[in-house]
Amino acid sequence: MSAQLPAAVDEGVAMQAAQWFFLIQSGEATPAERSRWTHWRAADPSHEVAWQRAEQVSRKFGMLPGGLAMPALGRTVRADRRAAVKTLAVLLTAAPAGWLAWRAWSEFPAREWLADHRTATGERRALRLPDGTRIQLNTASAIDVAYDASQRLVRLRAGEILIDTATDGVASGDPAYRPFMVETAQGRLRALGTRFVVRQQEDRRSHVAVLDGAVEVRPDAARGQAVVLRAGEQAGFSALAVGQVTPVGPEADDWSRGVLRAKNMRLHDFLAELGRYRPGVLRCDPAVAELRVSGVFQLGDTGPVLDSLPQALPVDVLFRTRYWVTVVAPGG
Repeated sequence: MSAQLPAAVDEGVAMQAAQWFFLIQSGEATPAERSRWTHWRAADPSHEVAWQRAEQVSRKFGMLPGGLAMPALGRTVRADRRAAVKTLAVLLTAAPAGWLAWRAWSEFPAREWLADHRTATGERRALRLPDGTRIQLNTASAIDVAYDASQRLVRLRAGEILIDTATDGVASGDPAYRPFMVETAQGRLRALGTRFVVRQQEDRRSHVAVLDGAVEVRPDAARGQAVVLRAGEQAGFSALAVGQVTPVGPEADDWSRGVLRAKNMRLHDFLAELGRYRPGVLRCDPAVAELRVSGVFQLGDTGPVLDSLPQALPVDVLFRTRYWVTVVAPGG
């Protein structure tokens, strides 16, 4: 693209610009609010730069989902928009060189914004289906639910879910029986009376961990090659095949209790996992990527986790803004 994004802007101005941007684009602004917006843009040159940057970000990444004003899982529109405002503010404060590292908006398609149920970054939610099945959504997750007289189907659009299935109430041999199905981008899962975790990964793969019962996995391009995973087994799968079956670790559903458990985990992998629960960008310098982390960490507030790292490892935590953080070698 020939057009260049304006220079990075101050964090406070970026937040103001993001708030104005979503209000104006929503079509809900009153005449008085539009007048205040006009005066805000004219009050300082940095305001106009931030506004133009917001418009270019929107054009560059197509970042205004049609369902932005729709509540998710019972949240108010205001709460839903607040999460989007924070994300746009991060994008406005990022230097142009950092854009290639930011994929949150460009890889979050409209179908995920329009999903029946979804969670914001750092949020976890639970719901119960009419048959008693319980579903927990992890951070930044989205699902559609097709539940009627003929089917019980959950489509995982993004993120991770923990499902504790209930029986259908109809014998499996009866024509009216509805198996419980989960669909990911790579295939379908059939629950066989079970409790299991499913994650839609970013590498065009899905992952399933069976905690109780069993789950039948059918990759889309190999529906005839089903693999049944039993309690205590897990595997990743692509659209072509199911990968190696390995034992489920005790940390598989820790997130449902707000915990991240690490046992001799690479710092790079630890920060990648922790980054799922905080808005913005959390990076790891390659110089410290192989350091090892062990412990049990609370996900409700990731700030103290980052603060504790220099006490346990030879690292510094650099905050470019509160939403752009890099863990580096001391003095790096």
